[in-house]
Amino acid sequence: MSASELLVDPVEAAHRLLGATLRARGVTALVVEVEAYGGVPDGPWPDAAAHSYRGMRDRNAVMFGPPGRLYTYRSHGIHVCANVACGPDGTAAAVLLRACAIEDGADAARARRGAAVRGSALARGPGNLCAALGITMDDNGIDLFDRRGPVTLQLGAPLTATAGPRVGVSQAADRPWRLWLAGRPEVSAYRRSPRAPAPGASD
Repeated sequence: MSASELLVDPVEAAHRLLGATLRARGVTALVVEVEAYGGVPDGPWPDAAAHSYRGMRDRNAVMFGPPGRLYTYRSHGIHVCANVACGPDGTAAAVLLRACAIEDGADAARARRGAAVRGSALARGPGNLCAALGITMDDNGIDLFDRRGPVTLQLGAPLTATAGPRVGVSQAADRPWRLWLAGRPEVSAYRRSPRAPAPGASD
């Protein structure tokens, strides 16, 4: 499979990324939780929670394509988070990789995360995922389907997903755009932003 598989809307891209194999710097992991994000108000998938909502800037340009590129950013200025651009080139959309199950290279992941961290928690949460796999801000913009690159992605067969609202967003907080594999202990807990409207009051 290639990046052309991600030439779809962000929710469909999230479905296709769930169960993908992510490889980076000595660690192989199964993607078990993702979150879809759209783009600008006049685009096909307006999304006030997306970094791209107010238009293209230097820091979010990767979200505007082409698909299959890695978009990294810092959460709260500290934790690196990894996203996969999707949709047509020039149209903003991406899928946040929220959690992975480490399948190979657990020792390398634990060396980065700490010896006391349980195996199921090594890559639980977007910041921990990047820490465990050694993904950094310098990886922003790389082609995840280039097998020679430091971070690569291999899509798998479609899997049955559970859907629910996204974690920690204050806008468009009720959209069921977070997908995960039910029963996996690596999936993160749902936390609604205290700044979000009451459940049912946000698109």
